[in-house]
Amino acid sequence: MSEMLTLTPEGLYCASARAHIDPIRPVERAIITHGHADHARSGHGAVLATQQTLDIMAIRYGKNFAGNTQAEAYGAAVQVGDVAVSLHPAGHVLGSAQVLLENWSGRTVVSGDYKRQEDPTCAPFELVHCDTFVTEATFGLPVFRHPVASKEMNKLLTSLQVFADRTHLVGAYALGKAQRVIAELRRAGYEKTIYLHGALEKLTRYYIDQGIDLGEIEPVGRRGKELAGEIVLCPPGQLADRWARRFGDPVTAMASGWMTVRARARQRGAELPLILSDHADWDDLCRTLAETGAGQIWVTHGAEEALVHWCERQGLQARPLNMIGYGDGEEADTSVEQPRETGAAV
Repeated sequence: MSEMLTLTPEGLYCASARAHIDPIRPVERAIITHGHADHARSGHGAVLATQQTLDIMAIRYGKNFAGNTQAEAYGAAVQVGDVAVSLHPAGHVLGSAQVLLENWSGRTVVSGDYKRQEDPTCAPFELVHCDTFVTEATFGLPVFRHPVASKEMNKLLTSLQVFADRTHLVGAYALGKAQRVIAELRRAGYEKTIYLHGALEKLTRYYIDQGIDLGEIEPVGRRGKELAGEIVLCPPGQLADRWARRFGDPVTAMASGWMTVRARARQRGAELPLILSDHADWDDLCRTLAETGAGQIWVTHGAEEALVHWCERQGLQARPLNMIGYGDGEEADTSVEQPRETGAAV
């Protein structure tokens, strides 16, 4: 594909560094952009990532998830083979990074997943100028234009006032989304205790340990109808599960960029769709491609063809990678959730 990167059955490979980036199966050496399950897998011989990503992988897979690990701070260049490798904030989730590969052939950035909206739970996206930019395209269609988070939190808080006698059950993924929902609620002025399904506890506690102020949180435990008028966060799959029936007649909400699509909201059983994404929307994808200055754009895991077409209309060389093994972003992170919370439905 280029002097820097090739595409192998395991994923993107940098021969000069003898390392894969976010490989889809175990390899000898991996550079991991962030801790979501479709990017961070266990079983690699060696893993280079930010310390927070390594910590998250250890929480999810156990401390022996790789043969050995190497943590690198944002912006610090390390020589890996014949390539200078540095990690730069992606703004996606805690510890997420873009990977900059630099040698005599130029500068290549692999974005991983990223967003440019403000997020109080992780370092903001850093624009990295490069010659080749490998971008995600999860929401790479013009229909996806994400509103500011405060607007969606106001929808939730308004519903809480109108239906004050009903538990508000919010589906949110365990890594990144759940913690962002809590943080955005706090910024909107909500000070009451927020209750968590057991699957969300470990990672939320880790965020708190990393200095992210999430206010008072408690596990749901065996409680049910006594949480009327409260906010409860759970994995999306629990919204339609018998577990949710313990709350009587809850208002079911789902926090995801996919809530723009009404069919997705209905599929999830979301009475209250909350458009809150940890990925760049169409406008931010296009803005980023233009601002990097890259002459070569490679597009992966998402609406690849639409973004490639936009690039070509701007005079940029672009190609879809058609990589397999990656989910559709936010919905790809269900395979490593903690075991379901126990306790009889009320």
